[in-house]
Amino acid sequence: MPKVFNWQLNREMDYPYPAAIPKKQFAAVFDLNKCIACQTCTFACKNSWTVGRGQEFMFWNNVETKPYGGYPIAWDAKLLEMLGPQGWDAGTYTGKTIFEAAPAGRAALGFLPEELDWIHPNIGEDETSGIVPGGMHMTIPHDVWNFYLPRICNHCSFPACLAACPRKAIYKRKEDGVVLIDQERCRGYRECNRACPYKKAMYNGITRLSEKCIACFPMIEQGRQTQCIVNCIGKIRIAGWIRQPKDIDEEAPVDFMVHVRKVALPLYPQFGLMMNVYYMPPIHVPVPYLQQMFGPGVEHALEVYRNVKDDEQLLGLFLLMGSTDRWVDKFRVKDGKAFGYDAKGSEIVRVPIKEPNFVRPFHDVARNTFRHNIT
Repeated sequence: MPKVFNWQLNREMDYPYPAAIPKKQFAAVFDLNKCIACQTCTFACKNSWTVGRGQEFMFWNNVETKPYGGYPIAWDAKLLEMLGPQGWDAGTYTGKTIFEAAPAGRAALGFLPEELDWIHPNIGEDETSGIVPGGMHMTIPHDVWNFYLPRICNHCSFPACLAACPRKAIYKRKEDGVVLIDQERCRGYRECNRACPYKKAMYNGITRLSEKCIACFPMIEQGRQTQCIVNCIGKIRIAGWIRQPKDIDEEAPVDFMVHVRKVALPLYPQFGLMMNVYYMPPIHVPVPYLQQMFGPGVEHALEVYRNVKDDEQLLGLFLLMGSTDRWVDKFRVKDGKAFGYDAKGSEIVRVPIKEPNFVRPFHDVARNTFRHNIT
């Protein structure tokens, strides 16, 4: 099996095909501290892409409550148990990836969810870890916690679905790294459903073909961000291009958050797929839980996030998230404002770092009325 270098693991690993990094790679960053599980992203995606027969229980975007929620049920817990012990040594992964732990005759370690596992997309919603005994609600912080995890296809650099497909029906687009399934080549063998550790390749029982998130590539081609990002009312998301660590562009939003400030981390990097959706971990969740989910960079990411008020560049980028439906190719922060630019260098959005305050008179003479809210 060929060796490929996975920078998220800081080592080489086994993968069925030689590395083929696209010219540009779609990526996204989600801020988990701001997600309220309103599911607006879920229904924006569903109304756009999964309204056909056989797609009734298909959610290319979903939001689940951790630690107990999961769609399909226990998708991560089952695979983590199958994978066995995972460890890190000074930022280098020392365990096995799903490709290195694959059983004979298969490209990746995985499992095929039961049909019933797909019919409860909101299982565990708002369930918390721990019980609040008397008086604990008066102390901050306390041991009871949960958080919301929005998920789409990670459009991985080393996709397990692609590696496992016996028909070679799955491919990465060279122009943007989006992973797609060729519906004419697919025969519904479900090997992609088995191999994808995130279970984002899904089977349509009516067409008997597999389907998945397409990163709204028609929108990307028009210089726009995806439906789930544009419709997020919490402004927790942004899409952009991500580069390899040796080629980073500090003015590219995703590069800046992932490579420069290291405030955004991959989900279960130990699986070995070099995924391209990144998360800012929630600051109120126990660190050991976050480390098994996002890897060894958690403590640094939490520290950077807590101190964002002192980092004007990062704060400005946070404020650009959700402020435009256009694709922000580069950003700059100057003179108390954050600016976003398209691929041609034209300004497409600007936002103030601090919102101005306006104080209105308590008595409005012109309208002969009084105001109780004057700020």
